[in-house]
This record gives sequence, structure tokens and C-alpha cells, in this order.
Amino acid sequence: TIDPRDPHAIADFYARAFVEDAKVLGLKCAHEAGDDPTLMPRATAHVKGMLELITTLLDKRFAYVGADGVCYFDTQQFPEYGQLSGNTLDAIRSGAGGRVSSSTQSIKKHPADFMLWKPDPTHLMRWDPQTVLEGLPTAIAQEHGLREGYPGWHIECSAMAKDRLGERIDLHSGGEDNIFPHHECEIAQSRCAHGTDRFASFWFHPRFLQVDGEKMSKSKGTFFTARDLFAKGFTPGALRLELIKTHYRANANFTEQSLKDSGRMVERWRRFVDKGDASSAEGTPSDETALAFAASMNNDLGIGGAIGVINAWMNTVEAPTRADAALMRLFDRALGVLELPEQAPAELLATVESVGAQSALSDADIDAKVQSRTDAKKNKDYAGADAIRDELAALGIELTDGPDGTMWKRTASL
Repeated sequence: TIDPRDPHAIADFYARAFVEDAKVLGLKCAHEAGDDPTLMPRATAHVKGMLELITTLLDKRFAYVGADGVCYFDTQQFPEYGQLSGNTLDAIRSGAGGRVSSSTQSIKKHPADFMLWKPDPTHLMRWDPQTVLEGLPTAIAQEHGLREGYPGWHIECSAMAKDRLGERIDLHSGGEDNIFPHHECEIAQSRCAHGTDRFASFWFHPRFLQVDGEKMSKSKGTFFTARDLFAKGFTPGALRLELIKTHYRANANFTEQSLKDSGRMVERWRRFVDKGDASSAEGTPSDETALAFAASMNNDLGIGGAIGVINAWMNTVEAPTRADAALMRLFDRALGVLELPEQAPAELLATVESVGAQSALSDADIDAKVQSRTDAKKNKDYAGADAIRDELAALGIELTDGPDGTMWKRTASL
């Protein structure tokens, strides 16, 4: 039970669920963070660093405290503000649509100025600068009248980046909606605080994910979590491939058919590797295929072309060798789908409130039911056998009777 009045408990719940899902999908950082938690930092553990950045900006006159007690970044003191997004200070109309009140706008020196710290002694999550800070930053905070409150949205990322990676970083990613204002503000506050000529050397902004050509919508039933999809019978490998196979500069269109196609592709690759491993032939690696795969990935992460290289190559291989299997595993170091589990852990599936017509049964549970059906048929209890088949069908388990017994497989649908 989570106390809805405790923001820490709510954050812990969703952070834990995210990490669990990320591990099932093979996200390397989620696994490595188990040994090194600094790889997945939490903003609440870096408030001191945020306040140190804020006091540095105040001391350097890149920030000011308004009549409302809020500390703002002074965008007019950073002429390069807007370069990442293509905005200019003259063109920016902050607070459109009533999101920022006119009274607040009148307090700021410029409409684009953004909040670094807001005083609020009643907020559930608040910190006192005089208690958190030490040394000179404490004196600066006192001089400018920083009071108990909470940080703005943008400053947390600059503080965590500095602590874990330094004043300049190589690569910064985020959805396209983060370009402005979030990443623009990060650049401004980080560069002004540290006096550097850049914040990140490269920016990586994937476009939005769509479902059936439209924005995800709970009301339309097109909003899915990873657990929803696992419980509906889709494999972690299928979901991972579906999410990465579209070029990051294009909108990915998430559909049931495309997800099923991804699942079949992963299964084809697995069968290819299994056959290669079982082959008695050592074989020779296809340097041409390896170079073509690398060329596509090196061309602005052209993953679609790289996947095309794999499938075209496999079409020419009649009998995979051990060298072929090894090459596919090398490609999978970039794709990360072959070693993922066939099914998400049962304890994770058990957290899905409504599985619908799909099965959260373990493989052992299904095997037991199939055996019960076989026993019922031997005892000529055909009605009982049919009932078990219908029960499994309702749970998304398809049975196929053959000369070697009954085989089963999970079906998947949205």
C-alpha cells in the first residue's frame, strides 16, 4: 500500500517498476546500476548540487531573485540562448495558453526567464538552503534571500550531469519535446555556471511514438505499458525490436501487426543462431555483411538499413555455420534481442491488474494443464479435455495435437 500523501513512496514505486521493466527489456544501464547506483541518479539526492549551481549563477549575475521570491535565470545574459531549438529571445512567447500567469510574467525581466528555485514552506518536498548548503554558497544564498522551497525542473539535470559526468558531456539524449525549453535551459545554466563553450558535444532527440498513426490515448485504449504487452503474450525481444527498429528521426508507428512482425523476426534470428551453433561446419564470417551492417549503423544510426542487411544476408544462407551464428551474435550486441527471456517473470506479470484474454501462467502451469488434458483424453473424458482446451484458449494459449503429442504456444494481440 502506497500513501498517496508521500511523494517519496510514490516515486520509489514507479522508479522500482521502471527498473524492473528495463531489466526485462535488456537495458544495459538498468543492470549495471545494480552495482553502481550513480548510473541512475535521483534528483532528490542532488538538491545540494542544484543549490550550489544556483548560488554560482547568482554570484555571477546570470540569475536573480524576483519580487515573488523566486530565483530566475536571466536569459538576456546568455546571447546564445535558443541556438539548439532555433528560437530567439525576441520570438519566444513564454506562458502561452495561460500556463504562466500575467502577474508572474511581469515580475520576470524577460518572458523566457525560467525558474531555478521557488520558495514554498508548505510544499510536500522542500529544502532549506541554509541547512543544505555549506561554506560560501550558504552566504550567497542568504545574501540573495533564497528561502525554503524546491528546485525548478531544469536545474536538476545540470546538477546530476556535473556530479556524474563533469562540466562537459559527450552525448545528451531525450525526446523531441525536451529540445525546448528543457535542453535549451540546461545548456544556458550549465555553460554560464561552469564557463564552458558547450554543455554536450552531441544531442540525440528521438521523435514521438505513435499508436496506429495517432498519439497514445488511454480513452481510446491505445496506451500500453511494457507489462500490459507482456501479459498480452508479446515477448520482451519483440517489444525491444519494435521500439528500436524505426530511425530515431522518424515517428515510430506502433501497431499490433508490426509488433507481431518484430516477434517473428526475433524468432527467425534465434533459429538461425541455433542452427549455426548445431552445425558441424566452422564456416567463414561474411566480412561483406559485417561491413554493410557497420556502414548503416555508422550512418546516423541507420538501424532500419542494418536490419535489412541482416535479413538479406540470411536469405542467402541455406545452412548456417558456426561462423554465421557468431556474426549474428556480434550484430546482436547492437540490437540486444537474442538473449532476452521468452516471457517476462511471473512476479512481474502478476502486477498487471487486468490481463484480459491473455495468460500470466508460467510455462510449468501450462505444461501441467496440457498433461491434464492428455490424461482426460486417455480416459475418454472428452468434455473435460475440451474444457481445458477452451480454458487455455481464453488465456491466449494455442494447442496443436500431433503424432508426438500436444504442442502449445502463446498467442498475442492488443
